[in-house]
Amino acid sequence: MSEDLIQDEKLSEAPAPKARKRPSTTTTGGASGVIDEMFAPTRYVAAIERDRETRIAAPAPIPGDGPGGILDGTVSIPVDEPASAPAANIVYSGNNLDILPTLHDESFTLVYIDPPFNTGRQQQRHETSSVRAEPGAGGTVGFKGQSYERIRGALKHYDDAFDDYWAFLEPRLVEAWRLLADDGTLYLHLDYREAHYAKVLLDAIFGRDAFLNELIWAYDYGAKSRSRWPTKHDTILVYVKNPKRYYFNSDAVDREPYMAPGLVTPEKVERGKLPTDVWWHTIVSPTGKEKTGYPTQKPVGVLRRIIQASSREGDRVLDFFAGSGTTGAVAAALGREFVLIDQNPEAITVMQKRLAGIPVEWLDGPTPEEGRTS
Repeated sequence: MSEDLIQDEKLSEAPAPKARKRPSTTTTGGASGVIDEMFAPTRYVAAIERDRETRIAAPAPIPGDGPGGILDGTVSIPVDEPASAPAANIVYSGNNLDILPTLHDESFTLVYIDPPFNTGRQQQRHETSSVRAEPGAGGTVGFKGQSYERIRGALKHYDDAFDDYWAFLEPRLVEAWRLLADDGTLYLHLDYREAHYAKVLLDAIFGRDAFLNELIWAYDYGAKSRSRWPTKHDTILVYVKNPKRYYFNSDAVDREPYMAPGLVTPEKVERGKLPTDVWWHTIVSPTGKEKTGYPTQKPVGVLRRIIQASSREGDRVLDFFAGSGTTGAVAAALGREFVLIDQNPEAITVMQKRLAGIPVEWLDGPTPEEGRTS
């Protein structure tokens, strides 16, 4: 019996999930649908340079980084020819809010997005409008009887800057929900300023029971404040489309050295340990071979761990704030298909160089009128 059939049998043993309705129809800047579920009442390294004698299998090379080697944050590995990847890889140049509605429902197993962080600068975005029912008016009622609109309104009253940022991000996350397959997972990469607000509102979009993890990516690089504890981490919120059917394979994840190998057996030392929800990993070195020159580039090692755990070979991966194209490079190396979107011409140029040798279709996105849904 094939592994796929065995996996299917395991999935079929779980109780059949209730049908998950698409979010109720509302127009928000071209993304249709807003909220399907409300809150359910409850529910750099520093990668430890000591003990480096532990031998952990080096990950596969990432294509597009040129001859020589790359740093994945822990291991220096050679790069030969780019790994073969499926032909159905697409890079769109354009506004993601115009392109996302043209993609098919439930067509991705993994969505990773690293949107621009809310730094207080005004975001350029589509005008958005939404109509949500008040409690008792036939709409879905959320946590403690509050409607989603009231929850969002309370956050706006507390922090106007967040509401502006969420007006930019919300319709894109609604599209992410629509595009995820039933066994799919969203990884939303944020900084500390927004993570707690986003958690509350993602509970409303995906459902509180769909929250899987808060990942902390910790690093130790750059200037350090002397007036407070230096902030040296990003937050990655992980949500699944269906809490009963999501795909997660910890066995596929590259293991890491034990911090105190003397406390475990030699067999465990040799194998390494599974990562936890706190990931110590260097940023992309300003002088390393992995560096593309794109300012918001994320490390190969971080994306590799995400893609290994939450997708299978042959699955489709989406990143609609693609930047330097790390998601696509890693996905191709691991045998996944990818769709990347970015409207920055500099990002497209970087990706064209980085993904050279990988079968990719390069497309311009639709005009706003073509991309929006009525």
